[in-house]
Order: sequence, then C-alpha cells, then structure tokens
Amino acid sequence: MELTEELKELFTKTAKALSGSARRIFMADVVEKIGWGGQRRAEEELGWNRGTIQKGQHELQSGFSCIDNFSARGRKPAEANLPNLLDDIRSIADFQSQTDPTFKTTQLYTRLTAAEMRKQLVLQKNYAEDKLPTEETIRVKMNALKYRLHLVQKSRPLKKIPETDAIFDQLDLLHSAARKDGSVLRISTDAKALLLLGPFSRRGQTRAQIRAMDHDFRPDQTLTPWGIFLPDHNELYLYFTATKVTPDFIADCLSDFWQMISWRFPEVTTLLFNQDNGPDNNSRRTQFMKRVTEFADQFQLTVVLAYYPPYHSKYNPIERTWGILEKHWNGNLLDTVNTVLKFAETMTWNGVHPVVKLVEKVYKTGVRLTQKKMDELEKRFERLPDLDKWFVKIVPDPPPALG
Repeated sequence: MELTEELKELFTKTAKALSGSARRIFMADVVEKIGWGGQRRAEEELGWNRGTIQKGQHELQSGFSCIDNFSARGRKPAEANLPNLLDDIRSIADFQSQTDPTFKTTQLYTRLTAAEMRKQLVLQKNYAEDKLPTEETIRVKMNALKYRLHLVQKSRPLKKIPETDAIFDQLDLLHSAARKDGSVLRISTDAKALLLLGPFSRRGQTRAQIRAMDHDFRPDQTLTPWGIFLPDHNELYLYFTATKVTPDFIADCLSDFWQMISWRFPEVTTLLFNQDNGPDNNSRRTQFMKRVTEFADQFQLTVVLAYYPPYHSKYNPIERTWGILEKHWNGNLLDTVNTVLKFAETMTWNGVHPVVKLVEKVYKTGVRLTQKKMDELEKRFERLPDLDKWFVKIVPDPPPALG
C-alpha cells in the first residue's frame, strides 16, 4: 500500500478518534495492509508506537481484547501538572527557614505552615487557587524537601539589628536572580570551630568501647576546617589548616577551588558569595578586600559579597554541612591529622563525598593595608546604599592589552 498524504491524514485522524483496544486493532489492521516493513513505516510516517502496534496485532490475531488497567498506574504527582511547584516552594520556604540549631540533622525549621505556603504560592508565584493541590499535599511536599514546622527557643536569634529585615530581603532577591541566571554561581563559605587533636571525648557517643579523656588538656595539634558549599549543586569542598583562618588563607583556597572547577562552568561570569560577617572576611577588612579584588582580576570574574546579618549565621547554607560532619565523626578519637582528613573524605552530603585538602602553608595574622591604599581600593567597590557593609560588588579590571 502506498501511503499518500490523504491516507496518512485519514489514518491519523481515525486513530485519534478511537481509544483502547479498538484503536490498537485499527492500527494493526492498517499495518497489515501496508505489508512488509509496515511497523517501521507506520512509526516513521504516522508516528505510531511499535509496542502499541504489536499489542494490537496480538489482539487482531487472537480475537481477545486486552483490558487497560489504568487505575494500577497510580496518580501522577502534583509537579507533573505544575513543573515549577517544588522550586517555588523551595524559594519561598528558604527565606523563612533556618538550619537545625544543634547542627545534628539536615532538617530545616520553617515558620510556614502548609496553609500559609499555599497562600504564598498564590500571592507570590501567581498560581490559580483551583489549580494548586490541597494543603495536605503541600505539607507532604515540604516534608519531602526536608522542611519542618518546628520552632524551638534555642533557634531564636539573640539580637536583631535594624537592618536585619532589609538584609534578608536583599538576599532573597539575589538568590532568586542567581537561580534563574546561568552566568551566576552561588557559593556559601564559612569556617568551623577550632578542632583539638588528641584523645579527647568531645562529648561524643558510640557503642564501641573507646578510652578517651573527658577534658581537653593540651592538644597535640589543632585544625580549623574552612568550607565552600555550592547550594544549587550540593557540592562541598573542605580545606583544613593548622594556622588561623586569615584573609590570605581564604583567598588562596578560593583560587584553588576555582581553578579546580572553572572548566565545568564556562558560562559563569559572576560569583555570589554568601558569608558570615566575621572579623577575617568582612567587607571592611582591608587585606580580605584586597585579596578578593585580586581574585576577581586574576580570573576575570565579577564578585558579589552578600553577608548574613549578625546572630543569623545559621541561615548560611554551609552551616548544614557542619552538622553532618560532626555527626559523622562523633564518638571517634580525632587524634591525628590523617584521621581527621579520612573522616572528612568519607562523609557524604546528599550522597556525594566532599573534596578535602590540607593546606600546610603558614599564614601571618594581622596583615592589613594602609588607609591610603584602602581609599584607592575602595574606588573599585560598588556598595549597596544603606546596606553598604553587607552587599559589595567588585567588577574586574580588564587585562592589559598585549603589545
């Protein structure tokens, strides 16, 4: 049979008008009429599925009709009809959430109930009221995303500066824009508390019989973990140093990190840094700002420094990873550098092991610029009005022309 355009249109319309067994038998009958290679030609020219055709041929030859068991397929999840639902829930909940204050779980505590989340989806994301799933379904989705409706006294901030709300509003704007812009890579950085190496219990608990001291007398050595976390990619990079976390140490780790991963992000032109406004990395620390500016010039990247307000560091995404690390080595003696590094390498965040490095270079403390040099450097910075301490943009200088 020659499949003319008129026949193709007729067969396609007829197949669409039928359903179930009648549709399959019709398709099988047409394939039989086409002759040799009918299945392939029907697939290529009519767009029919070969599996459906074969099922129809079986029904045509046996005389039995197969009953479709659609009910056994189950209901489709809500995100099948609303593909952006989970991302929208996450973007709303992140602004109202904080990490577990004990740092022992990956749970996020949120102030939003399922009813309030449904209301905010309508107000902020312009969902139609009748198109959204029920409150119970939204509650299940929030639980699956590890958001928990749970407030504890310990999780409340001790203080709140007047700019706190404005800072969080600006952070929310930057994070939302970064998720939509492929040229922006969001990075969360922070240092963990000083780790004393020795036969110390550290209040750890284990089923194994391990002898340990209950007091941290004189440690054999100390290590400080400093981490880089990519919230949108679930990747963790850990750097350990026996010296203090200084601006020079931070800058060297950033350079090593970017040289390691830059080939994977050729489209990235801007790095958005989420940080705590600590003494070694705040936007008024002269040596830190100098080294970050050099980093931007070296790799021709725009750097945006976005700080969390005081007493709210638990909102920094990397804080969640410290709880997993502490839980991973809890109950074990961290008495050597190699032991610490091995435990760090074997921990997992969402099923992925971190990249772990030991930085053996010794860094000097107290390095700073003169006021005159800082005034010159300040001309390079674009500070956000009224929040100039918390949001700084550094645009790289173009490289010098050759020749």
